[in-house]
Amino acid sequence: MKRRKFSSEFKSKVVLEALKERMTGQQMAQKFKILPQQITTWKREFLDGASQVFEKGSKVVKNEEELERDKLLKIIGELKVENDFLKKNL
Repeated sequence: MKRRKFSSEFKSKVVLEALKERMTGQQMAQKFKILPQQITTWKREFLDGASQVFEKGSKVVKNEEELERDKLLKIIGELKVENDFLKKNL
């Protein structure tokens, strides 16, 4: 039996529905055609990471740091190639 892959949008939809607590876990599992334990797991993962949503600028800072790192690695690579070329020709 092949494992099913669920999109993050689907998981979010299921978790938000679970947080509303309008249905039991079994009813939700039947509605979304998944196991009740899967809903519990996604809900726990969602709640564990929920505090990260309100951290200001963490995602933006990370992207800026990654861009700066990539830029510096590119410069290092260019300098290494240049040094190797000069060593061979001197």
